[in-house]
Amino acid sequence: MLPEAAQWRGRSVALYGGSFNPGHSGHTHVAQECLKRLGVDAVWFLVSPGNPQKANGDMADFDKRFASIETLAGNHPRLSVTDLEVRLGTRYSAHTVRALQTAMSKTRFIWVMGADNLAGFHTWYEWRKIAGSLPIAIFDRPGYSIGGLNGKFSQAYKRFRVRPEKLLKSDVPAWAFLTIPRHPASATRLRQKLGTSWLASTQ
Repeated sequence: MLPEAAQWRGRSVALYGGSFNPGHSGHTHVAQECLKRLGVDAVWFLVSPGNPQKANGDMADFDKRFASIETLAGNHPRLSVTDLEVRLGTRYSAHTVRALQTAMSKTRFIWVMGADNLAGFHTWYEWRKIAGSLPIAIFDRPGYSIGGLNGKFSQAYKRFRVRPEKLLKSDVPAWAFLTIPRHPASATRLRQKLGTSWLASTQ
């Protein structure tokens, strides 16, 4: 059992996984919208040890990525930056979800991702098991939403789409698409701006 299990018994958590390479204010913007729109008790940033969907050539080390999002989350009482995937020893989201639901069976989880991941969600390892394990909240991102909403997952699970305010209490599979105020921040653009300085301390 994880140390978090007792504290979060009977509560709800949005799991916001990612590389956070680096973390930026757009990530915390989504987290704040989760709290407002989904009715969850907290948002956990799951900092990935390594993303199977992305090349690692421009990936900063774990500690630097963790610190980048931790600084932004600050001392917000309902935002938590976690190393759960490191502690659980999981590489794939499906394994992380399974491990968390086993260790924290009395906690209600929602999976959070951006529309940029929606179009390719069907390429994730055991993506159907993820969809059948917990509700999924998908947040609008400029340039990705139309493709995502026409993608394999969205079409295959069309009848399971619910309103955001209903998602937390919906039986799985269930998913919601949330349009929120646009935020200009992008990890890709931020890495381009920082250049080699972002990776400098990881070499």
